[in-house]
Amino acid sequence: MIDKRPYIENIINISRPYLQETFPIKERLEEFLQTLEFLKPKTNRKEIIDHFTGIYIDFVKKNYQNQYKRTNPKIVSFIENKDDGVKIIWGHCLDVMRGMKSESIHLMVTSPPYYNAREYTQWKNLNTYLEDMRMVIREAYRILDNHRVFVFNVGDIFDNDNITTKSTWGKRRIPLGAYFTAMFEEEGFTFVDDFIWDKGEVQSERHKNGNKPYPFYQYPMNCYEHILIFHKHRNDSTRYPCPVCGCLKVNGNAYSEIGLKSWECKNLACFERSRANRGKRFSLKTITTQGRQEEKFAIDQDFIKKWRRDIIKINPVIKINSKGENTLGHTAPFPSTIPEFAIKMFSYPNELILDPFGGSFTSVITAKQLGRVGIGIELNKDMFGKSSMHNVHQNLQSSLSSAKKIQISEIDLL
Repeated sequence: MIDKRPYIENIINISRPYLQETFPIKERLEEFLQTLEFLKPKTNRKEIIDHFTGIYIDFVKKNYQNQYKRTNPKIVSFIENKDDGVKIIWGHCLDVMRGMKSESIHLMVTSPPYYNAREYTQWKNLNTYLEDMRMVIREAYRILDNHRVFVFNVGDIFDNDNITTKSTWGKRRIPLGAYFTAMFEEEGFTFVDDFIWDKGEVQSERHKNGNKPYPFYQYPMNCYEHILIFHKHRNDSTRYPCPVCGCLKVNGNAYSEIGLKSWECKNLACFERSRANRGKRFSLKTITTQGRQEEKFAIDQDFIKKWRRDIIKINPVIKINSKGENTLGHTAPFPSTIPEFAIKMFSYPNELILDPFGGSFTSVITAKQLGRVGIGIELNKDMFGKSSMHNVHQNLQSSLSSAKKIQISEIDLL
């Protein structure tokens, strides 16, 4: 006998005991079911499954977000407001991030302030610097969406850690890349890759020691930085719908990565079963990635080829013109190549891209150019505000070739 009921009712009937488990509050379950009403007249099975899955994931996420009680309504409203997709927040990144919803950002990409490398980035010693950075990483883990990526550009430096002595004898090579990798993992992230940014030929005469061509006097000049790739996999035991039949009749399966829980469909009427009558195996991550394997999301093959090797040559940003003027207004901008890589490889159009150390807002500019929503947080408004905003306007207006003036949303929390 042919089942003539709307397919969404079939999904609900099979999934009802699991829906009650996920939404134990009756009113919340009723709200969820009411949201599905528009699917009853629809007959396209894939469309119904995709809508059901998307709505279910949104409700589950809101349940999780509601557990965090320190959001700042002003910040949340600013981020969620529909605008041109260029959002600048003036404030301390830790304070701003603490006011954001949990798992509300789809990708993070940044280069942190280097330890005591500029007059505006000074710390008492290396330990205080690393502890401040740890707090930022901890908050980043909370606000980054689950199974998403943080791309982190940092270089090792030669400086005094000021822990043992403040004299010149305390200067040494400080492996910031190693320290940050350890901190990210301690705060819950998984280290995935380390791309080496080859900055080209050495220009400095430091460490040359040409007058002492003997053993133990020769040291290389640093000419690279790290582009570190971290995944967030918060262990989530919530059931998710089978991407084939849409039902929540699933059992937990083996973990495919640390913290990445997989599921197996147990609906015997599912449209995809193995020869051994095993159901579809999937995870929340594969629902997102495999469900968007469409031509419109494909990455250009030349771009993929460019990043096939984990050593990549990128010319540093030229910020000083022939007149000795800083055209970008910031003393430490990073090249757009890095956020371009991060955004193309680890996000989809219209998603939220956050740079917590905005600087000259290269990440924000690149995000907008690639059809995403760019969010930049910057503390030093007095020092860089005017020049950085000029950089944003100039780059976006020229690159997007639009007669319409780009609207940039700003909020000042300083």
